Amino acid sequence: MRLVMKAVGVLALCVGVLALGGYGYLLLAYPRVGPAPDVRAEATPERIARGKYLADHVAVCTDCHSQRDWTRYAGPLKPETYGAGGEIWDESVGFPGRLVARNITSSALASWTDGEILRAFTEGLSRDGTPLFPLMPYPSWGQHMAREDALAIVAYLRTIPPRTQQLADRTLHFPLPLVVRTMPAKANLPATPPDASDRGAYGQYLTNIAGCADCHTPVDARKTPLADKRLAGGQEFPLPNGLIARSANLTPDATGTAGWSEEQFIAKFKAFSDGAAHVPVKAGDFNTPMPWQSYAGMTREDLGAIFAYLQTVPPVRNAVEKVGKR
Repeated sequence: MRLVMKAVGVLALCVGVLALGGYGYLLLAYPRVGPAPDVRAEATPERIARGKYLADHVAVCTDCHSQRDWTRYAGPLKPETYGAGGEIWDESVGFPGRLVARNITSSALASWTDGEILRAFTEGLSRDGTPLFPLMPYPSWGQHMAREDALAIVAYLRTIPPRTQQLADRTLHFPLPLVVRTMPAKANLPATPPDASDRGAYGQYLTNIAGCADCHTPVDARKTPLADKRLAGGQEFPLPNGLIARSANLTPDATGTAGWSEEQFIAKFKAFSDGAAHVPVKAGDFNTPMPWQSYAGMTREDLGAIFAYLQTVPPVRNAVEKVGKR
């Protein structure tokens, strides 16, 4: 018996040493992102205008980095919180911990270099070396967003009127603090976006930087996107009231967008342009995390390009029930 206990003790010690070694390795070896690039986003009027358009209506940076009014359908932004952060994702919406959107107004970024801002949203590393959680889709932006568009966003963020508020720190359930360290990666930004005259290529570009696939692709139990169901909808978004919202199928299947016209697709977004569709929602009623108001600000040409691209992706049969219960 004494020999067995000794063997168990040695085994436990070995496991502990391996665990500590693995923990130390993750702390020392990750994140594998180098110094912030030495860049300057020259603030021309054209670049700032492009950056505002992208930040407000395509990449929708300001949608997540503002607070939203969830008493109204689709949670329109609260104008007084524009860019100041404070939106929270926690256990009530199925998040394993608590994530708090940070302040991205000019005052909060005053001490950041342009390269540090660029690195944060394309490589996932904050100014102080904190690895960022990929709710902000930096893995996609870092591989698909054109460098010129990324610099335009940097230039625009510098112009957002300063706002301050007290923000809580994030908390991540174990082992996420370690897992997140492995996620930041070097960006590989193309120089410029595709020419808008090539509607398919430009529509694909906009689809990528708008993060459509991030929400409209179902995931497995480990939250890994199902490659064979890209853009087929069905990803679940728990709501605080016990309901579940599911994303729509965007592929050109009969269960998706087959039969839609380009005008119908554009009109679906433009219905939210003036905010009239943001009707009051009672606490127990269905709501949607889809930021309709932000995307509604895209030009008709850009929305049309996205539709043109979506019609070229493989159709996937996936009938989605929009509302469910937890």
